Amino acid sequence: MKAIECLKYGEVDNLVLSHVKKPSPKANEVLIKIHATSVTTSDVLIRRMNEPFIPKLILQLIFGFGRPRNPVLGMVTAGIVERKGKDVTLFEIGDEVFAYGSISPTKLRFGSYAEYICLPEDWNLALKPVNLSFEEAAAIPYGGLLATHLLKKTSINKGDNVLIYGASGSIGTMVIQLAKHLGAHVTSVCSGRNFELVTSLGSDKVIDYTIENAEKQLERYKYVIDAVGNSKSSILKEKSKKVLALNGKYISIDHGTPLTPKEAFFNLKRLAEQEKLRPVIDRVYSLEKMAEAHKYVEMGHKRGNVVITI
Repeated sequence: MKAIECLKYGEVDNLVLSHVKKPSPKANEVLIKIHATSVTTSDVLIRRMNEPFIPKLILQLIFGFGRPRNPVLGMVTAGIVERKGKDVTLFEIGDEVFAYGSISPTKLRFGSYAEYICLPEDWNLALKPVNLSFEEAAAIPYGGLLATHLLKKTSINKGDNVLIYGASGSIGTMVIQLAKHLGAHVTSVCSGRNFELVTSLGSDKVIDYTIENAEKQLERYKYVIDAVGNSKSSILKEKSKKVLALNGKYISIDHGTPLTPKEAFFNLKRLAEQEKLRPVIDRVYSLEKMAEAHKYVEMGHKRGNVVITI
């Protein structure tokens, strides 16, 4: 089968189109013919592997030294069940499914930058929402699960003021929608070109962090949610840490290890089916254009998700 392999850590040139052995499902696994996957910020971080020494050492202990232990990256899958193991009871051949290759920090499975992948039936794997295309389904798991992880650290009540920094990315666009679902009054921080997008997702107020004195638009917030982490900062971001209401909380995607429990995954599926959660797709590339897709994500200005069709 065709797959994109990361031959070694570093530049996008290390992502090459290869032919590798098609996997066979174990007794509790399904073989999925992949129709769409996505390129996430985490994928780029793993491919580059240019973090400071200690974080880099930890990452390479997890993923491999010099090159990824599994050279086929990617954790998001949307496709059709082609075969199933003898013990599989939850899925049938022909089922349209979507998945995320992680159910805990120690249970990870890469390999969606390819035509096929095998996943255990009891992982974050479910029937694809019928109202979504494969591309749209591939735009839900990564941002949705990380957004859920951030919001798990809150106790949002109806009307609570919530500020979202980095609101137009894959995580931020999901935080907006999930926070609104919980009843929050949402202020989104992004560049002016993304105002229309974040407003369409439910933002009540928008702030352009690129303009002079943008921090003067800040109010008091029960929660300030940083959806981009230490990779990006601004005067407004630093000031936002000081405008918390009494018992308010600043929450960053860089704080703690993100959890991806099954109940969170199935909640995203339910909300998508109810049309209360809308996936946002910026660009779509073919598998052969993976390096180009990585280069675009690496620029750090994508709106929502970058999807790969296979």
